Amino acid sequence: MKLVILAALAAVAVAAPRPEYAEHDSVEQVPILKDDRVHDEDGTYSLNVETGDGIAQSHSGSPDGPEGSVVMAGEYSYTAPDGTEVVVKYVADENGYQPESPLLPVAPEFPHPIPQFVLDQIAFAAEEDAARARGDLSDEAPSNAYSSP
Repeated sequence: MKLVILAALAAVAVAAPRPEYAEHDSVEQVPILKDDRVHDEDGTYSLNVETGDGIAQSHSGSPDGPEGSVVMAGEYSYTAPDGTEVVVKYVADENGYQPESPLLPVAPEFPHPIPQFVLDQIAFAAEEDAARARGDLSDEAPSNAYSSP
């Protein structure tokens, strides 16, 4: 029985289609135009790489962070499929990764404006609480700001 299962498993493995990515003839080789790396004995380093398809990356770092952690700064760039030139500058330190680019989304300013219906509901809840404190409203009374007439 084990031999039959092993033979069936081997047959499935042999019959499986070969993935396209395994064919090296169809993969475009991108040349490395520049690859400069410097590693100093004090832990500082720098990297500068450029490829033939327009990708570039350069950054440098040093163990100047808390407890000897590496602090680095740099940038990378490439051309997006729609032709837009993308440049991202960043710092990575004890505060985390901090990218900067005009193409990155920006969160709305805070505090953002509070919609009027929310302010109305807050005021209504405050009126209910005040009425309940005065004894004008029982705890069992349903509260509904938008009850129909």
